Amino acid sequence: MTIASPAAAALTLEGVTKRFRNGVIAVNDLSLSLGTGVLALLGPNGAGKTTLMQMIATITKPTAGRIRFGNIDIARDPDVLRRTLGYLPQDFGVYDGLTALEFLTYFAALKGIHDRSRVTEMLELVNLHSVADRAVGGFSGGMKQRLGIAQALINDPAVLIVDEPTAGLDPEERLRFRNILSDIGFDRLVIFSTHIVSDIESIATEIAVMKSGRLIATAAPPDFLRAAAGNVWEAWIPTARFDDERKRLRIARSVRTSDGVHARIVHPERPCDGAAMVEPELEDAFIHALSFGAAP
Repeated sequence: MTIASPAAAALTLEGVTKRFRNGVIAVNDLSLSLGTGVLALLGPNGAGKTTLMQMIATITKPTAGRIRFGNIDIARDPDVLRRTLGYLPQDFGVYDGLTALEFLTYFAALKGIHDRSRVTEMLELVNLHSVADRAVGGFSGGMKQRLGIAQALINDPAVLIVDEPTAGLDPEERLRFRNILSDIGFDRLVIFSTHIVSDIESIATEIAVMKSGRLIATAAPPDFLRAAAGNVWEAWIPTARFDDERKRLRIARSVRTSDGVHARIVHPERPCDGAAMVEPELEDAFIHALSFGAAP
């Protein structure tokens, strides 16, 4: 397939593997094709999400396999993607002595943008315009994260990669950021890594689940939910039995009451007497994929 414009190109991962010098395989033979929309990359800590995103962002190269942006192998020619890439790493550092305006102006210049109105627009987008002249060293963690989001968007990227972007954000800020991702995901590719399923429920067009470096499930959210149908239960468990049942079963959530524990359980068959089958939610489907390897 010939793609005329890299800005409109898809990303294709072919057998991508990352093995570190100590022998640890962080990403193992992963293949995935991505177009426009919001890809939610889910997985527990240590699943390989950050390593995968670093390879896509051209920070590190695969040990094996390749990543193509359109027809370009980005390991051989990373600048083609870098020119149209926005990236927010999990540990985003700031220059404490700069004001928010100076900081974002500096990052804009690094990306070849010298339009002051674009900097102001981004500060307004992340609700930092009122503190534009304050030194970022005095910002809260959530404010610094919002500044990181602004720098990732400053060049209007065709591919946006954000690694655990809602860490440190309060509920209102998380909602604002989800809305931003939802809006920009219509005509570009957004890769959003998280282990908080509620962050992606309303915005993901595709979900990919990683475990121990491997891709174990990928599907649109409705298909993801259908794969877990018939495997989610609600049950009342006596308090005295709950600790034993928790070791045996995958309990999605539980509420302790005076008469026992009301539990939501992910299991391929009725887990205990009195359990009633219920419709799966996205978090149930995530647990189902991790626990039973069920790929839609």
